[in-house]
Amino acid sequence: MTFPRFFTAKQSLTSHRIGDVAAEVTEQLKAEAAIEQIRPGQSVAIAVGSRGIDRIAEVTQSVVRLLIDRNAQPFVVPAMGSHGGATDQGQAATLAALGITPESVGCPIRSSMETVSIGEGPGGIPLSFDRNAAAADHLIVINRIKPHTKLDGSIQSGVCKMLMIGLGKHRGAIAFHPAFKSFDYRLDRITADVIPKILAATPFLLGIALVEDAHDSIGQIAVATGDQLLDLEPTLLRRAIEWMPKLPFRTAELLIIDAIGKEISGTGLDTNVVGRKWHDKMAGDDEWPKIDEIYVRSLTEKTAGNASGIGIAEYTHRRVAEEIDPVKTRINCITAGHPTAAALPVWFDSDREVLEAVTGQAPMDADQRRWLRISNTLDLEIIHCSEAYWEDARRSDHLEILDDPQPLRFDDQGDLV
Repeated sequence: MTFPRFFTAKQSLTSHRIGDVAAEVTEQLKAEAAIEQIRPGQSVAIAVGSRGIDRIAEVTQSVVRLLIDRNAQPFVVPAMGSHGGATDQGQAATLAALGITPESVGCPIRSSMETVSIGEGPGGIPLSFDRNAAAADHLIVINRIKPHTKLDGSIQSGVCKMLMIGLGKHRGAIAFHPAFKSFDYRLDRITADVIPKILAATPFLLGIALVEDAHDSIGQIAVATGDQLLDLEPTLLRRAIEWMPKLPFRTAELLIIDAIGKEISGTGLDTNVVGRKWHDKMAGDDEWPKIDEIYVRSLTEKTAGNASGIGIAEYTHRRVAEEIDPVKTRINCITAGHPTAAALPVWFDSDREVLEAVTGQAPMDADQRRWLRISNTLDLEIIHCSEAYWEDARRSDHLEILDDPQPLRFDDQGDLV
């Protein structure tokens, strides 16, 4: 079969990168009056999640150093719901994969799935909280503010969600995820009730909110006290949406994604990027882009077999099917109330076989096929485009064409070179 030729295009993405994130975090913490509440000898839990946030180990290390300078006793707790296979060891390993170890950040890591009950939310939702974090004298929560892959509204992924679900561990995730539908997948409909209850029942002191730019670099850092969170997060979310990278075209018949993983997105591939936030297999009427079919070629090493989100794709490779950790994937997706995200797509032994299957479904000239290829849904500066996009790319003010259309090349196993 004849496949379309591909050319490479580079998107013009604005950089807002903060050069020295450690210095910025330290400066902002020192400027916050609440930091003076930490006394010598007091314990401070630092909550860190499972996402592959830019320089997260540096951010964490800078917090630890400041606390040690104040003669406090900091320790890190994983705040990631059911991730890491919902085990103590798995969550510690997830942090290690992100570069966060006792040696790298300079303090202990206390990983435990044990929680304490801190009350109830709307509709009787039980509120659970990491036992180690709850027992500390103070708590600092670090997280990225960004659009969630399923939630909508003015508060999505961020410090508030980490307080509600990440620090609730497996119990908290089980309690909240099935309830999302009851409040139309909008956390902002319950945060005004839930967050004050959590703040009153825990030693929360400060949140460190991070916003990344289109290059996946931290471009804004904001330190917030509990009474500032509900006002701050919507503002930062609007900035995150404004900065986030997007595919350069509104439609594609096939999107080839080289790798998915939990450090890329909660669903392995960001549904905001591929246009499948509300349905695994199609975009909503007002949702863009509209991608007919998705092919996932591999899992990232850091995801450690957690293939959450693979069910959003139509096709995958044998190596993905063989690398999936079914327990991690199953627990994560079922706990998130998204079991179809764990479903295994049709898989083939090689890239060539997948592309032949796609081509065989809709006979047309190769140069008319609208196919795109990306490394993952975070790295969108370089896009490989089939030649049907040539004229659109040439007219775009935001794309630089780097080469002429070239035939796809395959190795002896039939995989893309």
